[in-house]
Amino acid sequence: MKTVTSADGTSIAFDLSGDGPPIIFVVGAFNDRSRCAPLAKLLEPRFTVITYDRRGRGDSGDTAPYAIEREIEDLEALIVVAGGSAAVFGYSSGAVLSLKAAAHGSAITKLALYEPPFAVDDDRPRPPADLPEQLTELIAAGRRGDAVELFQTKGIGLPVELVAQLRGSPFWPTLEGYAQSLVYEATITRDLSSPTDKALAAVTAPSLVLNGAETWPALRQAARAVADALPGARHRILPGGQNHEFDPAVVAPALEDFLAGPDIR
Repeated sequence: MKTVTSADGTSIAFDLSGDGPPIIFVVGAFNDRSRCAPLAKLLEPRFTVITYDRRGRGDSGDTAPYAIEREIEDLEALIVVAGGSAAVFGYSSGAVLSLKAAAHGSAITKLALYEPPFAVDDDRPRPPADLPEQLTELIAAGRRGDAVELFQTKGIGLPVELVAQLRGSPFWPTLEGYAQSLVYEATITRDLSSPTDKALAAVTAPSLVLNGAETWPALRQAARAVADALPGARHRILPGGQNHEFDPAVVAPALEDFLAGPDIR
């Protein structure tokens, strides 16, 4: 493990290995840098791979007050470590953060996005606009389990009955450990009612949007909508039973094909 200091002084933990053009992996909710480590390992022979803990989780630090701009600065600090520019793979809400960084002007050479959770399905209830504030109140009151449940039901859209069962599972305490970072996830995804936001037009990096053939219909629709909104983006559906919990062995060849093209620097 290595660390880099972000612009606001927060220590960001990361792993770096491999040799070749760099790619940074940005994870989503309830994940730390171990989530994309198996995928990074498969790309290691041809690329320099960087997996990191986003602030507020794993071995990274955290500094109040939170802002999306701070997370973009974290990613930019890792881009400096990578040599000043890098490709980025964003997973789930990490894909949204990656999009925001690209639109901000971060030095991203190529952008690969796996199932960014935009809400384009009119039949799917939208998360409450004040979800970050609700989560903050629950965490301040010491109700971390209730915060996780709220995020899973109102933020992700899992059935209440299913989440009630999950609360009795042995991994629930691990999920509670991510409670504070859920405020950040809800903040990042608060404005996901449309992927046609004008900010996406500012993304100039060649982009690939991926989704699994067996994932939720809403996520399939979102992937297509994001690909349509990004200038010159490619959309690819991955077969083999892929859903939101992807198989690294299936994603790696699609990523390698995309990254090995002439646009990578």
